Amino acid sequence: MMKKDEWQFEEKWPKMRPCVLKLLRQDSVSRSEWQELFMNVHLVCLWDDRNGPPRVHEALRTDILDFIEQAQKRVLDHQEDSALLKAYIAEWKKFFTQCTYLPLPFGQLETTLTNKASPSSQSKKNQNDESIVRKLMLDSWNESIFSAIKQRLQDSAMKLVHAERNGEAFDSQLVIGVRESYVNLCSDPEDKLKIYKENFEKSYMDATEAFYKAKAPLYLQANGVQNYMRWADLALKEEEQRAMKYLETRPGCTSVAALTECCVNVLVTEFKEQILAECAEMIKGNETDRLQLMFKLMDRVPDGIAPMLKDLEEHIVSQGLADMNSAAEFITSDSEKYVEQLLDLFTRFSQLASDAFSDDPRFLTSRDKAYKHVVNDISVFKLELPTKQKGIQNKTQPESKCPELLANFCDMLLRKTPLSKRLTSDEIEGKLKNVLLVLKYVQNKDVFMRYHKAHLTRRLILDTSADSEKEENMVEWLREVGMPADFVNKLARMFQDIKVSQTLNQEFKDALYLNSKEIIADYVNIKILNAGAWMRSSERVPVSLPRELEDYIPEVEEFYKRKHNGRKLQWHHVMSNGIITFCNEVGRFDLEVTTFQMAVVFAWNQRPKDKITFENLKLATQLQDIELRRTLWSLIAFPKIKRQVVLCEPEARSPKDFTDATLFWINQKFALVKNGKMQQRGKINLIGRLQLSTEKSKEEDNEGIVQLRILRTQEAIVKIMKMRKKITNAQLQSELVEILKNMFLPSKKMIKEQIEWLIEHRYMHRDEDNINMFIYMA
Repeated sequence: MMKKDEWQFEEKWPKMRPCVLKLLRQDSVSRSEWQELFMNVHLVCLWDDRNGPPRVHEALRTDILDFIEQAQKRVLDHQEDSALLKAYIAEWKKFFTQCTYLPLPFGQLETTLTNKASPSSQSKKNQNDESIVRKLMLDSWNESIFSAIKQRLQDSAMKLVHAERNGEAFDSQLVIGVRESYVNLCSDPEDKLKIYKENFEKSYMDATEAFYKAKAPLYLQANGVQNYMRWADLALKEEEQRAMKYLETRPGCTSVAALTECCVNVLVTEFKEQILAECAEMIKGNETDRLQLMFKLMDRVPDGIAPMLKDLEEHIVSQGLADMNSAAEFITSDSEKYVEQLLDLFTRFSQLASDAFSDDPRFLTSRDKAYKHVVNDISVFKLELPTKQKGIQNKTQPESKCPELLANFCDMLLRKTPLSKRLTSDEIEGKLKNVLLVLKYVQNKDVFMRYHKAHLTRRLILDTSADSEKEENMVEWLREVGMPADFVNKLARMFQDIKVSQTLNQEFKDALYLNSKEIIADYVNIKILNAGAWMRSSERVPVSLPRELEDYIPEVEEFYKRKHNGRKLQWHHVMSNGIITFCNEVGRFDLEVTTFQMAVVFAWNQRPKDKITFENLKLATQLQDIELRRTLWSLIAFPKIKRQVVLCEPEARSPKDFTDATLFWINQKFALVKNGKMQQRGKINLIGRLQLSTEKSKEEDNEGIVQLRILRTQEAIVKIMKMRKKITNAQLQSELVEILKNMFLPSKKMIKEQIEWLIEHRYMHRDEDNINMFIYMA
């Protein structure tokens, strides 16, 4: 006799099965049939939860396998690839749709089987929405039909993709349908894309690699590198678009990235050397479009652009130096042309980096590195900075003269010159900003600072600034580009001194008016300045002043003493100047002269027609030999006038030709000549470039630069050691360069010497176990 649960299964399954088959075939199911199926499954599972559910599950599996077997036969009836794919996709879509609906009535079956399996199964089921019946359907399809024909499906799909690559048209939905079946077929909760990755994705990658491995070498050989790059770039774009269509793109899936990497390896990496071999010539020929294409391709390859960066750097250095050397005849004598040449190079190289490499930071870094080499090159002209140590003349490494010429160009823009007069305010500002742009690449900015300060001193002393607002703006711009604060603060102090001095000057004139000395007051203009911000004491030069000036000096000192008790005035006649009226047989002329020129000319004031020897002039003026020679030469050979103020005998070609017996006399026929006509009245500036430094102080300038560098280097080393306490030699040098880069680039020799000096004077010492390790001594 049959058991009750078996009888119930046997009783109910024949009533359930017709509805199940209808659902598998996608036939129409009535509402009552649908509801009855729910009820029967529920009753069977409740009446006997031990034997009923497994038998329902097994019967369901049998019917599903029968249905799949029939579907397989319908698919395999088609031999042609497209027909096979269409048949498979059609069958799969029907079946996959039913994978959603068929499990619904069997909810109680799944609950019973899951609870029977283990207590924690329910929580696992909640984490995974794949039902038992759905898993059964997918696994059955996979085992029965998919495993049998998946190779044919893949091969057929890859043939269609291959045809598309060759320009043939087909229904792309066929490949997409196959991909979707691979993606949806897996029931593994840990990796839903496992079947897709192991089969479809791998097959697609292999087919793509094989296609281009066969085609790429032939195309390169037949069409050359430049055409190949265009073809490869187009192929990469097409494959990326194709991958977006045929491969899985859900979040977390890396199929498209993997395919792109595969294509890059086959199309670019394999031919990297052949492609890069063309780079140097392309850069030289400014073939920006082709370079941009090469950059796009090589940027996909690990370290692919490194050779391109090197080629760009070498081109900028070689081309930049070649252009500078070819124009050396003009730029060495004209700071404006020199700066314009540098700016032209920077503009050209920047344009190349922009057009060819889209201003990629890596290429801009190469541009900067190479341009810095050009700016600091010494092949066109160089600056020597000799130093004296223990009475021995030493020569340091020659440096570029660029900072000096940049300072000269700034002076031409900020001073009243033909250049500054023909430019608008905006144009001057633009050119100053360009100078600051070049200045960023100058290694030894301390040289620029020294010359810029000297030029600013001249402009403020002679009142020749074209625009006082621009002068003060320039100081702030220097601060913005990273110039050392102590240097910028000194410049700012100079402007403050001039403003304070103007107030003092007016107060002094008012005092002269009160003492009925209007005549002196009208002609006097004093500048009382802070010695620390302006000059060095070594630049004070003794000179015998004309009596008119000598009488005037005590009054200034007395006035200042009343205003500031305890302060001492030091007269720097090397910075002074004035206007004298010169009378001779021709006429009357106003001469703008330095104090030294004034002292020389006044030697003839009581004897206008006498000839005086060089030795007597030295006694009369009290000027040092070298300063007297320089001053006389400015009166004998001033380049802007045809008739000179002073004549000499015998004739001299340079100041060195003067001897103690050389005779000098006033040119009684001196006159200004304009348009070939002699003028009886006029004014001429004989100051030229006001000599702020003596020959002695010029040497001190150069030596001062080097000595200041030594002190700055020592300060920086001590600062680093104080902070780090213990540091390696390599790290110390690296941090030292970082600190000093806004002033100068210390040489390895200088760093080594200062480290030894600091060790000798017990600021630091070497580690006993490691000579490359330094330790700070508090």
